[in-house]
This record gives sequence, C-alpha cells and structure tokens, in this order.
Amino acid sequence: MIAPDKTFIIAEAGVNHNGSVEIAKRLIEEAGRAGADCVKFQSFRADKLVSRSAAKAQYQQRNTESADSQYEMLRRLELSEEDHRTLLACCRDNGILFLSSPFDEDSADLLERLGVPAYKIPSGEVTNHGFLAYLAGKNKPLILSTGMSTLAEVAEAVEAIVATGNAQLHLLHCVTEYPAPFAEINLKAMRTLATAFGFPVGYSDHTPGSEIAVAAVALGARIIEKHFTLDRNMPGPDHRASLEPQELGAMIRAIRNVERAMGNGIKVPAPCEIKNAIVARKSVVATRDIASGERIGRENVAIKRPGHGIQPRDLEKVMGLRVIADIEADSVVTWADLR
Repeated sequence: MIAPDKTFIIAEAGVNHNGSVEIAKRLIEEAGRAGADCVKFQSFRADKLVSRSAAKAQYQQRNTESADSQYEMLRRLELSEEDHRTLLACCRDNGILFLSSPFDEDSADLLERLGVPAYKIPSGEVTNHGFLAYLAGKNKPLILSTGMSTLAEVAEAVEAIVATGNAQLHLLHCVTEYPAPFAEINLKAMRTLATAFGFPVGYSDHTPGSEIAVAAVALGARIIEKHFTLDRNMPGPDHRASLEPQELGAMIRAIRNVERAMGNGIKVPAPCEIKNAIVARKSVVATRDIASGERIGRENVAIKRPGHGIQPRDLEKVMGLRVIADIEADSVVTWADLR
C-alpha cells in the first residue's frame, strides 16, 4: 500500500461531508483529481464515542455556530454502513484508495467487512490500549497519529500494538489543534519518533496552508495526512483548518517535486549542469601576447572564464613552464601549449 520510494498522501475528508453522502462523493472526486493516494473518512457511532454531556473542543465551538453538545454534533456526522459501501464504490470508480478511522470496535469490524487494507488510528486513541490491541489483532497495517502524546505514551501505545505480533506500524507526528500554530509544530519530533521506535514515520498536518507538510517530506515523512474541504466557509468543525481542492492539488504537486529533488545523496554534477561548467568556471588565460619560448609567470597570465583550459587549481603547476607556440592575448592557455 505504501511504496518505499513515494510519500503516501492521505486526503483527510474526515467529517467535512457534513453528514451528506453526496458531499462525501464530491470530496472523493476532488481528492482523486488532486492526485492523492487515499481519501480518508471517520467511522463512529456517537453513542459509543462520546457521552451526551461532553462539551465540544474549543476549536469545535469556534467553528460551529450551534450550541449543541459534542454528542449532538457527531450524531449528524455519522456514516451508515450503506454510506460506507457507497463511498467505497465511489473510491473504486475514481481510482483512489478508501480508508477510514474507526473510533470503536463495531466501526473497526465494519471496516474489516468492507475489506479496507489498513486502519488509520486517531490521536485520541493513543492511550486506549485495549482498542489499539483490538485493531492490531486484525493483522493489517496500522497508521497511528500521536497528537497530544508524550514520547512515553507513544512507547506504551507501540508496546500494546507489537505485543499482538503485528509490527506493521507507521507513526505520524501530529499537533491536535485546528488550525495548529506554526511555532508549536515541533516538526523535528517526527525524527525523534523514527529514532526511538524504528518504524516509518509521517506527519498529520493541521497548520494553515501546506508548507509544513511539504517540509515534513523533506525531513523524511513517508506519509502525509491533510484535511481538505470543498469550501472552507462551509459549516462544520474542521472546514476552516482544511485545504480547498485547488490547494490540495498544489500541495501534492509540491510534495512530488520535493520527492524528485531528494536524489540519492551522492555529490556529483547533475547531468543538466555539466554543460554549464565551461561557461561558469575559469581557466588560465594569457594577459598579453606570449611568444614561443617564453616562460609562464604571474606577469603574463590571469584567471578568467571560460573553463575549458588549465584549471585555476593548477596555476602553480604552470609557473615556469615554457610556451611552445605563440599565444595571443586573452587566449585560454592549454597543456598542449606548454612543456
């Protein structure tokens, strides 16, 4: 599912469908057009996820006008099994992978029945070790976001997963705020996760724009997850922290350009620049007419472009050598001119 030489890009539709299957289908179509590898939704039942008295998060309060509870908000955002099957078929039609984040065991079982190839585990489940073990027991790849977590908490979550015998794990650095402030992203923590646990790492991005996601790829992210929406002005908890379709496409193009630019790390001239070395580099050049039999000295040569003659690094080697044929002023001196 995740190629070793390509960043796996998850277009996070999440709950930006606002409970509408038709909006969800449009999100799938836009993710496919943008070039994402995967479009991801969220699978839950509100009565299994949240108590009826639970308040909304501050960002949810800011981004939703109604005064209803978190439970009431989530009830409107549920997707039925029939909805899941419809969206899975839509993904197939658009040539893009369907994934979803389960928030309870029944939702995980639904995704298993649908044949999803992996489970994306949200940050809020990091300390839910029993649920992590339940998902790991299905023996499919797991992608675990680690927002709100200390390194010790991530270590406990990793232990709960690998204790099942499932080591198909990817860890995503994440800052769980919508939008997340740039100064608090701590992108280097992604490398800390890689060093500490030895699993492939990535980044789930909630910052405005896309530059941090692109930077994460340059730092070695194997997975990028980014929320997107049809319109940031739509009502709902996550729209304002999401990219619109054209922005998602631009982010993906930038990531693919960064991948191509990474190279193999061997420092050699690029094929495209070899032809420019003659123009940009310099050679030993005669500063005046030099007659046959004269010797080369500081008084009759200088270092100038072009670069197809004796290289400046060899200047001391030519000092005192005799010229075997006349050299005109401002001409490049070659080894064939000397003895």
